[in-house]
Amino acid sequence: MPEQDVTVGQLLLVEYQSVKDEQKARIGFRDNLLYVTLAVVAAVAAASAQSGQSSMLLALPPVCVVLGWTYLVNDEKISAIGAYVRGDLGPRLADLAQIERSAAFGWERAHRADTRRTSRKAIQCGVDLLAFCAVPLAGLVV
Repeated sequence: MPEQDVTVGQLLLVEYQSVKDEQKARIGFRDNLLYVTLAVVAAVAAASAQSGQSSMLLALPPVCVVLGWTYLVNDEKISAIGAYVRGDLGPRLADLAQIERSAAFGWERAHRADTRRTSRKAIQCGVDLLAFCAVPLAGLVV
């Protein structure tokens, strides 16, 4: 069996694919956490209404805190992977390819330059606060 030489560029591309796969999986998991939270809130609210025991709503804060914390941890890891690709992996590959550093993985930078990014982030923050903070607080109040 002939021995194959592995280049630094090939290793970096494999690493890129690996971290992007992890990022993709974390994005899917994170986004589903919001749906899980909504389903749990609906189930607890329905069970509370059917049984007439509003004390069941006290289950919402701990459940939402756990789901919200998991959401935040995954969101932070997603951002960390993007920062690693933009700040470390991309520049190393660009240097190997002898191209401008900004030319490698252009999408990693381009989507961050969108003029509506700030408003989308603010709306997402509002949705997250509503789902993971306001709903359990409402359960406590009721």
